Amino acid sequence: MKTRGCYIWAMPPIIVLFDIDGTLLRAGGAGRRSVELAIGEVLNDLDGKVSLESVEFAGRTDPWIVRTALMQYGVTADDGLIREVLRRYVAHLPRELELATAFEVLPGVPSLLAELTARDDVILGLGTGNTERAAYAKLARGGLDSFFSFGGFGSDHTDRAELLRAGLQRGLERTGAQRGTARVVVVGDTPYDVAAARAIGAQCVAVSTGGYDGAELETAGASIVVSDLNSAAVRSAFEPSSPA
Repeated sequence: MKTRGCYIWAMPPIIVLFDIDGTLLRAGGAGRRSVELAIGEVLNDLDGKVSLESVEFAGRTDPWIVRTALMQYGVTADDGLIREVLRRYVAHLPRELELATAFEVLPGVPSLLAELTARDDVILGLGTGNTERAAYAKLARGGLDSFFSFGGFGSDHTDRAELLRAGLQRGLERTGAQRGTARVVVVGDTPYDVAAARAIGAQCVAVSTGGYDGAELETAGASIVVSDLNSAAVRSAFEPSSPA
């Protein structure tokens, strides 16, 4: 059973790593606008001329997005410049989130998180391309931040599989389990989530609430594909007998 400040595991734990954007919530464009503002500042273009509509955000990591966006404006970015853009991005994000009228928590998310949190054999984490600070800003806007105490983030690595490995390692440290005994389930909405889950040997539940349809997610190799997290099929991923 779970106790305050620690976990006692009567059975092998299930470590669940959730993506955020398109999986748990839609930020209503707040992230894109915040990156545009940050890049406008570092390029000294404060006239609202920065547009990143052509830059792919879904399934990408924040450092990758910033590097790609700067390249669009002819800037070859070193790590220091990327960190500065990300710092300014996170500073803008809370206000943009509050202004985002299209922000929404996606169907089935609060009930699924509450249900999994109540389980004695499940621990919830994040596996997201957001930096850690951006991730928790978005979750807080949706009232979901209390469900997650660890994860793998874009601030850990630009590669999605590597940030999932970081999240998994933190989950293992919290459970005291070995990688061979813990089951790992990744929940995401893009083929990038699916590929990263497969790269670390995890099961992947893919939800078509982002920019990819079910057929694309199935082709990518997702273990389970659902239209939203209300689906009963999602719960089957967390049955003790489900394959890892």
